[in-house]
Amino acid sequence: MRWLVTGGAGFIGSNFVRLLLRDRPDATVVNVDLLTYAGNLENLRDVDSDSRYAFVRGDVADPSTWDGQIGALPDVVVHFAAETHVDRSIQDAYPFLRTNVIGTQSMLTWARTKGIPRFVQIGTDEVYGSLEEKDPPFTESTPLAPNSPYAASKCSADMLVRAAVHTHGQHVVITRCSNNYGPYQFPEKFLPLMITNALGDQPLPVYGDGLQRRDWIHVDDHNRAAILAAEKGTAGAVYNVGGAGGEQTNLAVLGQLLDILGKPRTLIRHVADRPGHDRRYAIDSSRTTAALGWRPTIGFSEGLRATVDWYVGNQEWWSRVKSGAYRAYYESMYGARLGRGGTSAG
Repeated sequence: MRWLVTGGAGFIGSNFVRLLLRDRPDATVVNVDLLTYAGNLENLRDVDSDSRYAFVRGDVADPSTWDGQIGALPDVVVHFAAETHVDRSIQDAYPFLRTNVIGTQSMLTWARTKGIPRFVQIGTDEVYGSLEEKDPPFTESTPLAPNSPYAASKCSADMLVRAAVHTHGQHVVITRCSNNYGPYQFPEKFLPLMITNALGDQPLPVYGDGLQRRDWIHVDDHNRAAILAAEKGTAGAVYNVGGAGGEQTNLAVLGQLLDILGKPRTLIRHVADRPGHDRRYAIDSSRTTAALGWRPTIGFSEGLRATVDWYVGNQEWWSRVKSGAYRAYYESMYGARLGRGGTSAG
């Protein structure tokens, strides 16, 4: 089976490519990635020599930049390419509209005109909005109510997928995952930011009271669901993909990783909250289990320890990432917040 993966040099995409090559010996993979700030070919250095893998630099919003370089047409497109960081979308929504909305429509159009049999849109539970404390978890029929520019852009992409299925008869499915974690995650995101800061005994900036609740899923569990959705998914279906560990508050997660590292809780600094910060996400994956035979297998404690160990053992990788433009971004996000004297949590 021939696979075209967009955004395969990013965090989830690179782990997907690695898992696919490991678990599907008959797979060939072309990775199309523009290599914007979070795209990193070092993430896939271990598969560079695999004859089943090829990289093509290109823009999903303009398939003409790569269309002639991919060789044989794929049997399936798995569309990971996206701008994903909520904080960046608050600073400037335009790149999210270009990549997440125009990029998705461009990929749908390309796949339709080329006659690609299957297409998987990698979505997010953030399109459902925020849950109150006693609300049941998100299901695939939960109304869409995005609250951030990022979530709104992904919601728009999902609506374009729906239109492609119903107007053009394309075979497209959507997966909506909870918070991913694991190796090679860009350290603007919560877990790698906190792990790498803690390793350097730097403050851990926690938005608000830190009691925002999230459902965490290990990236390998998510990617196994994405493979099955590509192989077995029903056209037009949405598949929620949640983790094995249940909901965790940000403070509870921080406590666990600090215990793993043997670091004090005095590193935690409560800072001004993100505008419009969603309070709670929780996801019901029962439909995905029933339809695809998938279930998460990596418990949060196990997965967190493995993730912390990876960052401990790969300081050279994340030190390079946390340099240059990243330093300017970090200062723009947290400099003033930390400078206002956020309180320590003991």
